[in-house]
Amino acid sequence: MSALLGGLEIKIHTLAEFPDAPEVIEDGETCQANAMKKATAIARHTGLPAVSDDTGLMVEALGGRPGVHAARYAGESATYEDNWRKLLRELAGVPWAKRGARFVTVAAIATPAGKVKIAEGILEGVIAEAPAGIKGFGYDPVFFVPELGRTLAQLTPEEKNRISHRAKAFAKIKELLAKAS
Repeated sequence: MSALLGGLEIKIHTLAEFPDAPEVIEDGETCQANAMKKATAIARHTGLPAVSDDTGLMVEALGGRPGVHAARYAGESATYEDNWRKLLRELAGVPWAKRGARFVTVAAIATPAGKVKIAEGILEGVIAEAPAGIKGFGYDPVFFVPELGRTLAQLTPEEKNRISHRAKAFAKIKELLAKAS
């Protein structure tokens, strides 16, 4: 987040500076609900505006699953690899044309008084038939970006920060923060 919000004339704090901050459970039915819940709870706790995000992966052939549950798709203690392996198993035999997917990130900025603004970023892609690349995290090894001909895990961090769903959402949040400062 700090890299995506860099260049603003405001001091950015991280949760590491607030060791007593509450752990916020992501139990919302949407990414927007989770992002708003986290930002609001942290803003109230710190007395400072807070920014949070949540990301979902919507896969066409699976009726939008894993959706908001992407991080826990293979279970509560699943690893990133467990999650994308489950996804690949469920898509086994599905033709390329039906493997469309989109990452959606919703970022929220909340004030201690409870005022919240949100921004959304979307990245369209295709779920690859096999993992490729070693960079990134989560579903990056299997999320293929057709315009680039590579998975997110094959991109440099700089490339990813230019095109990703998260980068798009945070570019909008950055604009909101710049107007407010």
